[in-house]
Amino acid sequence: MLSRVANNLYWMARYIERAENTARLVNVNTHLLLDLPRHIRPGWEPIIDITGSRPLFFAQHQEADERSVVRFLVASPNNPGSLLSALYAARENARTTRDFIPREVWEQVNQLYLAAKEQSGFALVQRSRYDFLNSIIRGVQTITGILSGAMMHDEGYDFLRLGRNLERADMTTRIIDVRSMTLLPELHEDLTPFENIQWMSVLKSLTAYQMYRRTMQVRVRRPDVLRFLLQERCFPRSFYHAVSEAESCLRQLPRPAAPLAALHELQDRVRAAKPDLLRQDELHRFIDELQLGLIDVNDAVARAYF
Repeated sequence: MLSRVANNLYWMARYIERAENTARLVNVNTHLLLDLPRHIRPGWEPIIDITGSRPLFFAQHQEADERSVVRFLVASPNNPGSLLSALYAARENARTTRDFIPREVWEQVNQLYLAAKEQSGFALVQRSRYDFLNSIIRGVQTITGILSGAMMHDEGYDFLRLGRNLERADMTTRIIDVRSMTLLPELHEDLTPFENIQWMSVLKSLTAYQMYRRTMQVRVRRPDVLRFLLQERCFPRSFYHAVSEAESCLRQLPRPAAPLAALHELQDRVRAAKPDLLRQDELHRFIDELQLGLIDVNDAVARAYF
């Protein structure tokens, strides 16, 4: 397979996953602010930090109010990480790899981008935001389903899955880091109802609430949430599961030694950790190490294949 094609498939999957993650973040934060009393509402600034776009946002806006943040994250052409920019980039990568993906995938990616561009204004209004963002999430899941059911499960598909799972792992660490640091104080055994709601929002941001309740069978608590989101082997959006899926993709590809070495180092670090015992500053340093590890894996993949 040509390195250009592999690179485009890898990034198409990352951009599509990024668009879905952004839609979930904005949706969940909207509902979180409605559920919390006004005096402890975290506002919209933490969402800017989760996406790592603080300098860019404040270069364009004076204040992180709801309308500015939602417009910046969903529809701004001046934000390369916005939902619309991610779908545009995914569309361009899909367009250049139309010979390698099912025609239905190209049509769905193109249709999703055009619909998002036309309807992005709905995200600025609370009463229409949920339906608009849900349509984006369903559109992305349709693409994932078509890819799984209609594309050859060859090297091209492995590059798609690799990109998708590295993007998921990255978003999981970002949400845990920023949410636990900016929303939640050091916790104790007896959770207040509001702390409980905040940790539920962390789970819902990763579509993890129902599976957490089914698997852990305990109330929503900081130590259990951290263990579930970082170390659970069977949940698709847990950090460990995502990097394990990336490992299975690399094992199907040629010359995997260097990327696998970087990935194994990351897996060993997560397996050996006891995230439920980490204080907030220790958790922040641990998450930093995981994110640097993901950058090493991405760089090793680029050197080996692109």
